[in-house]
Amino acid sequence: MDAQWKRIEAIIGGEARTFKSSVAAFYEHLLGALELPCEVTGIEDFNWEERYVFGVGDPEEYKRLKKKQPSYEDRYDLLAIEQGAYSEWMPIGDDIGALVKRKSDGKEFCLGLSELKAVGRKSPKKQLLDDFGLFFANSR
Repeated sequence: MDAQWKRIEAIIGGEARTFKSSVAAFYEHLLGALELPCEVTGIEDFNWEERYVFGVGDPEEYKRLKKKQPSYEDRYDLLAIEQGAYSEWMPIGDDIGALVKRKSDGKEFCLGLSELKAVGRKSPKKQLLDDFGLFFANSR
């Protein structure tokens, strides 16, 4: 087991847990360990952007929609996290909700925490969010 999975196991516990209880354990850990606000951005294109990123959608429409909708290319301040939150921007309902504020215009969105990464290479926040993203993507 590599170091990242060892950290994840230490957070969620080694006993047989359901996915839901593991997310809850991760949430409780993040509440105590994650210093907010922190700057984040998307790991990869959000669901609504996929058709534009792959060249199927109209580039002008994409440019227009990015002014109203969150984009993985935007920078945000992560203001809070909330278990059980859901919004139209969260494709997976069992993700932890991330209340973010876009730096460019101050618009707020609730995104999935698993779709975000901390900005900065060596930040402890980066490791926490990377660990949650890996856990979430590989444990469902």
